[in-house]
Amino acid sequence: MSLRASGPARDEVVASTRAWIERAVIGLNLCPFAKAAYDKDQIRYAVSDAQAAGALRDDFAQELRTLAQAVPAAMDTTLLIHPNVLTEFDDYNAFLDVADATVKALGLAGVLQVASFHPEYQFAGTTPDDVTNNTNRSPYPMLHLLREASMDLAVAALPDARMIYQRNIETMRRLGVAGWAALGCAAARNRLPETRSIVSEDRQV
Repeated sequence: MSLRASGPARDEVVASTRAWIERAVIGLNLCPFAKAAYDKDQIRYAVSDAQAAGALRDDFAQELRTLAQAVPAAMDTTLLIHPNVLTEFDDYNAFLDVADATVKALGLAGVLQVASFHPEYQFAGTTPDDVTNNTNRSPYPMLHLLREASMDLAVAALPDARMIYQRNIETMRRLGVAGWAALGCAAARNRLPETRSIVSEDRQV
């Protein structure tokens, strides 16, 4: 799985994603579970060259199989990054239903789950320029594949896990737009469409 010549170089995509993880996800402690997997090199970075949703669905299914079959100590989670497809948030949001259906079709419901990140992510009840949307804004569109068993263990080890979402909102409000920009991990494609669908908070992990 690699990028075509017309898209950004794979190394650039992975480097931007790693910088986002280091500076935002770990640096701001948006996900208390991320540091351990990152430090142990248990994150797989899969960059898709898909130009259409159908091709991405095939890549997604393959990555689900790969993660399910891997030893957790070697590969505990996967970031499927797709710079060339679903770049509009409403298209991406609609694809999440396809992703969930694919997990079920492969018999992996209850084994793997998907978290969503996109450069134009927007939570229900917010405006496009609301700084709190940055908790789920990544440099490129991506699907985050997670092992449910690993998530259960992580949540059990963190007594106030249910407060993560609220803490992240507070962190973003303290940081502000300028503070987020200063991190240098903003969206690779920084534009806002006039209309788009909005996801609810239950996609937050």
